[in-house]
Amino acid sequence: MCEDRGAMGASAHLSAVWRDVVLRQLAESTRQQARAGEQHAYLSLSVDSILAERIAVEAAEPLGVPVFPVVAYGITPYFCAFPGSITLRVDTHLRVVGDILDAMAEQGFKRILIVNGHGGNAPAQSLVSEWMADHPGVRIKFHNWWNAPKTWAETLAIDSIASHASWMENFPWTRLANVIMPHQQKPMSDLEYLRQLDSRSLREYLKDGNYGGYYRRHDDEMMKIWRAGVAETRELLETV
Repeated sequence: MCEDRGAMGASAHLSAVWRDVVLRQLAESTRQQARAGEQHAYLSLSVDSILAERIAVEAAEPLGVPVFPVVAYGITPYFCAFPGSITLRVDTHLRVVGDILDAMAEQGFKRILIVNGHGGNAPAQSLVSEWMADHPGVRIKFHNWWNAPKTWAETLAIDSIASHASWMENFPWTRLANVIMPHQQKPMSDLEYLRQLDSRSLREYLKDGNYGGYYRRHDDEMMKIWRAGVAETRELLETV
């Protein structure tokens, strides 16, 4: 009985903390031009948008390559039970990406690098292959910046327990003001198990949204990952 009461108390405290964080996230996403995508525990709802756009801008700047605005929403139905998490249906997302590529091709772009910041958008990578078959004069690369070989190696060299909404996405520009994060390392979630869960069950399983790992690491370490990500993305821009 004592253990049960303790668990309930912890759950109630977590709910109160979560409500406070969500309110801050919603406010932040408004300042970010409503680019909210999905929950990232104690970080901004717009983490994936912020990181993908910033990586692209920093990689492209010295090359003079134009960067188009981030696509604000993606495919994330499994997080729908987390407040502020907005998803598109797979067919909707693919139509949006396809329409953008059609318009870019019509404008005369022949080489395109798609910098993706969200694993749930994987169906778009298959679309790109299909789209190129119908547009033989256009070359496209689909780049998951965070798990590209050199960037991911830099991440693992720092800490092999890295996952969604953990320290590996905690950069100075993805944090929310006045949010205090846990200091402990969260045990890694059972990824095979969570893939079987509906959104409400997933929220209950994850609690705060972090899949596993520390919530924050030193900014010097984060900048090593960031520099690797920018450099690797720039290499692709130069070769696409």
